Parts: sequence; C-alpha cells; structure tokens
Amino acid sequence: MHLDVLDLRNFYYRTQLGRVAQRAIRDQMVRLWPPQAGETVAGFGFAVPLLRPYLTEARRVIGLMPGPQGVMPWPAGMDNVSVLCEDTAWPLPTGLVDRLVLLHGLETSETPSAVLEEAHRVLGPGGRALFVVPNRIGLWSRRDVTPFGFGRPYSVAQLEAQLKRHGFMPERSCSVLFAPPSATRFWLRSANFWESFGRRMPWLAGGVLMVEVTKQVAAPTRGGLGAVVRRPLRALEGVGKGSPEPAMNRQSPDD
Repeated sequence: MHLDVLDLRNFYYRTQLGRVAQRAIRDQMVRLWPPQAGETVAGFGFAVPLLRPYLTEARRVIGLMPGPQGVMPWPAGMDNVSVLCEDTAWPLPTGLVDRLVLLHGLETSETPSAVLEEAHRVLGPGGRALFVVPNRIGLWSRRDVTPFGFGRPYSVAQLEAQLKRHGFMPERSCSVLFAPPSATRFWLRSANFWESFGRRMPWLAGGVLMVEVTKQVAAPTRGGLGAVVRRPLRALEGVGKGSPEPAMNRQSPDD
C-alpha cells in the first residue's frame, strides 16, 4: 500500500535522516544521469526529492504521485509540476519521457504490473528508467522508521527478472545508503564517509537498490521490401547446352 504523502514529505524535508537519504540517492542519480538540456524527466511515486537538479536544464519535469498516496505542490516557490494519477493510468502521452525515475512507487503499489506497463508505455525511444527500491538484505528495509521499511523489498535478481517480464532491459545496477538508518549524531555526521566507502566496496550491501533499464522494442514482424519478380530474367537459360548451328552453314545431305 502506498505511503501517505505527508509522511513522505516530513521524512525527506523535515528530518536529518531523510535529508541524508535524499542527498545520497540524488547524488548517485546525477552521477548516472547528468542533467541535459531538452529532455523530459518524470518521476513516479514520491520521486520529487530527486528531480530538483533537472529543473533548470530539462525541457519539462513532471512529478507523478499515485492517488492512494496523495499529492503535494512541488517545487516550493516555483510553478507546480506535481500531478495526481492512478497506478494504471498516467496522464502522459505514449513515448513522451526521456528519463523516468520511480521512488516509493513500485514496492508499495498493489498493482506493480500496471505500474511497469505504464512506465514502459510513457518511455520514449532511447529513453531510460531508474527503479529505486529497498534492498532485501539491507538494514533500511528491516526498520519501519523510514519509508524504505514498508512495501516489498527486492534483491537485484528479483527486480531485474520482474523488469524483463515487462519489456525492460537492465543496463546497470548499484546500491546506496550504506550508513545505518539511525538518527544518532555520529551516524548522521559520518554518512558521507560511508557512502564513499560503500561505492568502493561492491560486496557491501546498501539499504537501497538502483537499477537502470532501457526499453525493449519488439522487432517488426516483416522486414525489407516484399518484392515479387513477376517475369524472371531468362538471360542464363540454356547455359551448358549446345547452341543450334545457323541455317546458312548447314549442308544438305545431297551436297
């Protein structure tokens, strides 16, 4: 079940632990996707904390928030880009989005297949999607003091298998949030150290998984030009057979 938008807002914008989580995930997302001019960037669930770096460069930024969660205006002090929608129907044209990120949108949905179908529909040719979910073996999914302690946690293999079934091709994956989900001063102050340390240790389990995918497009059922040769050339007919002697060179039996 989707979390309440007020609880998500309070965690990410009004607690130190939420700001640590926001910074770690957003910084990794920017490393994967540096802001580029002219792109349409969308987020589903409660992905708006990750979208701010794209506001100045992108052609369009859209925050899709599911109905059971609720919606809040975002960004503060600017024109609102948040939209209330259903898991099964996003108010976007097919193929519009260049970059799509899902945060607290897949693992908390009661219809994850519908979410993935809509994500596949709105993603344009050459577009990429980033799925951010709780790590099944991480500490953050084992405590309900953060939003990552709710919903279905995933392993990389589980998430990639589900994405492949819905027409996505996994390209790369990583994990973030290596510091424990604790609000004590020591862990909050050392969070940046643990993030940099965790990126150098692939075997270390972070609290959150990030899987980047591209959209698979079905190959056309009939390719090329279906040309039909109605009158085949006869230029090579008779090759290997003796040609008849010209009539003027033939001798009569009576000669």
